[in-house]
Amino acid sequence: MAMAVVESIENLVSARQLLQTSLEKSRTLASALDKMGPRLEEVNQRLPSLEAAARSNSIQQCAFSRIRDHVDRAIGPAAAVLKVFDTARELEKSLLSDPCSDLFDYLSVMNLLEEALQFLSDNCELAIKWLEGIFECVEDNAVTNDWCLLNVKKSLRILQELQVYEERARLEGGPLSAAFRKLEIEFKQLLLENSVPLALDSLATSTAEQASVFASSSWPVPVIQKLQAIVQRLNSDNQLESCMSVYVDVRSSNAKQSLQALGLDYLEMSITKFDDVQSIEGYIDQWSKHLVFAVKHVYELEHRLCNDVFKKIGSEVAMGCFSKIASQSGILAFLQFGKHVAESKKDPIKLLKLLDMFASLNNLRFDFNRLFGGEGCIKIKNQTRDLIKKIVDGACEIFWELPLQVELQRRSSPPSDGSVPKLISFVTCYCNQLLGDDYRPTLTQVLVIHQSWKQEKYQEGLIPNQVHDIMKEIGLNLDGWSKAYEDISLSYLFMMNNHCHFRNLKGTKLGDMMGDSWLTAHEQYRDFYAVLYLKKSWQSLLAPLSQKGLTSLSGEDLVERLTTFNEAFDECYKKQSNWVICNEILREKVCKHLVQAIIPVYMCYLQNFSLLVEQDANVGKYVKYSVQNLEKMLSSLFQPNLTSFRVTKQGLLLGNVKSTGRGMENMVSSLFQQKLRRYGSIKQAHWIGKIKNFVTNQFRLTVTAI
Repeated sequence: MAMAVVESIENLVSARQLLQTSLEKSRTLASALDKMGPRLEEVNQRLPSLEAAARSNSIQQCAFSRIRDHVDRAIGPAAAVLKVFDTARELEKSLLSDPCSDLFDYLSVMNLLEEALQFLSDNCELAIKWLEGIFECVEDNAVTNDWCLLNVKKSLRILQELQVYEERARLEGGPLSAAFRKLEIEFKQLLLENSVPLALDSLATSTAEQASVFASSSWPVPVIQKLQAIVQRLNSDNQLESCMSVYVDVRSSNAKQSLQALGLDYLEMSITKFDDVQSIEGYIDQWSKHLVFAVKHVYELEHRLCNDVFKKIGSEVAMGCFSKIASQSGILAFLQFGKHVAESKKDPIKLLKLLDMFASLNNLRFDFNRLFGGEGCIKIKNQTRDLIKKIVDGACEIFWELPLQVELQRRSSPPSDGSVPKLISFVTCYCNQLLGDDYRPTLTQVLVIHQSWKQEKYQEGLIPNQVHDIMKEIGLNLDGWSKAYEDISLSYLFMMNNHCHFRNLKGTKLGDMMGDSWLTAHEQYRDFYAVLYLKKSWQSLLAPLSQKGLTSLSGEDLVERLTTFNEAFDECYKKQSNWVICNEILREKVCKHLVQAIIPVYMCYLQNFSLLVEQDANVGKYVKYSVQNLEKMLSSLFQPNLTSFRVTKQGLLLGNVKSTGRGMENMVSSLFQQKLRRYGSIKQAHWIGKIKNFVTNQFRLTVTAI
C-alpha cells in the first residue's frame, strides 16, 4: 500500500514539475507570440508582393523554357553555316593561284566554292528564321535581359551578312568574279598559243598542199578538252557572251592574217576601176583561186574548230561564232568584190570572167551550203545568192548582146596593112573558148538557170545558134571593111588574109561547129582572092619586060623599059612593104608565086639587055637590082609585126546598148559580085572553082605572053 502511495506521490510531483514546465513554456510562448504579432503583421503585409514575385518567376521560367526550344533548333543550322564558311574561306585561298597550272583542279575548286556559297545562302536563311523567332519570343514574353537581346541581334546581323556573301563573291573584285576572270584569261591564252596563221606567199602547188595539211589538222585533244571545260564553266555562270567574244576576236584575227598572206589588197580597190575589165582580169583570176582556198582551207578549219570547242553548248552558239569569224575575217569582202565585177561595165570579155566566177562558186556550192547554211550566217547566204544572181544575169545579158556588139564595130576602119582585124582574131578565139570544154558546160548551166527563172525551157541549140549569128555579123563586117580600101589590091589582100584565118579554124571547136562546107568555102575564097591580088598588083609590072619586039628596040628604048620597070617596082614594093600576110604558109606561098612569075622574066630581060647594049660601057648603071636582090626583096614582103597580130582582147566593147529584140537576118555575103548568099553550098563551091581557074589561067597566060 505504502508503495502505492509513494508511487502516487512521485507521480504527483512529476505532474507538478511537468505543469510548471508547461507553464513556463506557455509564458515563453505567450511572450514570443506577443513578439510575433508585429512580425506576422509585417509578413502578412509582404505576402501579396511575394505572391506576385512567385507568379512572375513561374511565368519567366515558362518563357525561358520556350526560348530554349528555339535556341536548340537554331544551333544546328548556325553551326553548319560557320563550318561551311570556314571551308569557303579556305577554297578562296586556293583560287588565288593561276588555272594554267592545273585547270581541271582549279575548276573543281570553283565548283566546291560555289556549292559552299550556295549552302551558306540557303542555311543562313534557315538560321535567320529561327533567330528571328527567338527575338520575337523574347520580346513577346517581356524578357528584358539586355545581354540576351544584344547577343541575338548580333547573331542575326552576322547571319544576314553571310547570307549575301555569295552575291558579294560574284561582284567585281570578289573571289568568284576574280576566278572567272582568270578563266577568261586562260581561255584566251590557250587560243593564242594554238592559233598560228597560215604563212603563204602564193598559191603554188607545194604551198597549197602544205596549207591543206595545216587546215585539215585540228587542235590537240587536251587543248580542245580544256577549252570545252572553260566554255561550260563560263556558260553555267551566264558568262558565255564574253567567252564567245574572246574566241571570235582571236580566231577572226588569225583567219584574217592567213588570208592577208595571199595579198588581198585588190578586194578593197576603188569601184571606178572595175569598168576596165582588162586591167582587173588578173585580179578576177586571183579572186577565184583565193576564194576556193579561203573556203576549203581557212573557213573549213574555223567551222570545225567552232564545232569542237562549243559542241557541248549547242550548234547555234558554234555557228554564231563561226558566222562572226567569217564576216570579220574577209568573206564579205570576197562577195563584195564579185558583186562589183558583176555590176561593172558589160564588156564581152567579162563574160568569160563571169563564167569563171560562176564555176568557182558552183564548185564551192556544197561547201557554202555546209559552212554557211545556218541561221547565224543569213547575211553571208543572202549576199552569196545575190552575187550568183548578178553573175548569171550579167553573163546572159552579155551573151545575148554579142551579135549586136559585132555589128556595132562595122563602122570602124579596117587595118591599114590588110591584116586580120583584131576584132576577127578576138571573136574567133572568143567563140572557140565559149564552145570549148572549159566554158561551154558552164555557159549552158548559166543559161539553163536563167531560162528557168523566166519559166522558160532551155533549147539545146541555143549556143550554136548564137555563135552562127555572131559569125554572120562578122561576114557582113568583112564585106563592109573590104569596100573601105581605096586600093583594090589591098582589099583583095585583106579578104585573102581573113578567109585564110577562117580556114585555119579547122580542128577547132568553132570550125567543127561551123562545118566542113563552111571551112571549104573559106579555103576557096582564100585562093580566089590570092589570085585576084596577084593579077591586080603585079601583072602590069611585067609589061615593060615583054620579050615581044625586043630585038628591034634601040638601046635607049631598052634602058627606058628597064627604068620604067624599076620605077614601077619601087613604087609597088614601097607601097606593099607595109602590107601584111598573117599566115606564114600563105605568105611564103604568095611570095613564091611572085618570085616564079617575076624573076624568070626579069632574068631573061637582063640577059637580052646585056647582049643588046653590050657596046655601052655604062650598061651596069642601068641595072638597079640584081636577080638575087630582087628575089630577096620579093621573098621578104608581107612580114607581119608579131605584136600586131597577137590575139588580144580589145576592140569589142559593150556600151550602153540595149537589145533590139529583133532576130538576126541571114548573112548576105557580097565578097564577090554580091551573088553568094551562103558559105559552103555545093553549087557555090563549084562556081568559085570555075572562076578561080579562069582567073589563074588568065594570069598565067599573061605571064607567058610577056
